[in-house]
Amino acid sequence: MKRLLLLSNSTNFGQGYLAHAVAEIRALFDGVPRIAFVPFALHDQDAYTRKARARFQELGIAVDQVSADARGRELLSGAAGVFVGGGNTFRLLDRLQRAELVEPLRRRALSGMPYLGSSAGSNIAAPTIKTTNDMPIVQPRSFDALGFVPFQINPHYIDADPASRHMGETREERLREYLEENDRVVVGLREGSWLEVEGARVTLRGGRAARIFQRGQEPRELAADGELGAG
Repeated sequence: MKRLLLLSNSTNFGQGYLAHAVAEIRALFDGVPRIAFVPFALHDQDAYTRKARARFQELGIAVDQVSADARGRELLSGAAGVFVGGGNTFRLLDRLQRAELVEPLRRRALSGMPYLGSSAGSNIAAPTIKTTNDMPIVQPRSFDALGFVPFQINPHYIDADPASRHMGETREERLREYLEENDRVVVGLREGSWLEVEGARVTLRGGRAARIFQRGQEPRELAADGELGAG
């Protein structure tokens, strides 16, 4: 049974790293003494691992860094839990593809290994990364991602400011453009919120509503603690 925690962001304003969801992270990794950390979304992977390691040490959980090679595949295949950190989604997926880690990660998570993702790490839980906010600084072989849930995810979703003089596209306009070319539900996750996936059950957590986009319909709000249906 899938056990996923998909965070919109890793740090809330005025709080420490992962602090806003620490209780849920503890619950996800309950009984797990060590997890594998995938740092590929940032350039300095060693520094990123040190940051994650320091945070999880406070929770009594050791962290092993996943490398983009056979050793990383071996580590992931035996991991009791995994955390895929945020950063640039294109770089993250590209590194996973090049290292032949997509299928091992998918197989392990679908078999019940607890999976924590934040931002880019949540993006890749969707069928594709087409609704990321990131620049395509590298070109993956494909936009196809892990497909743990049947809908697209847009982390860091931000509502338009009616007082702003910015004349560029709003996030809502960009997601409407996505639906002009693609027919798949998009969940706009506002910062401070996350999706809790237990098997086929997907629940919005974090105390904030999410914005739901669907082709042929006006966007709607899903209240905190609402369910998204089958995952």
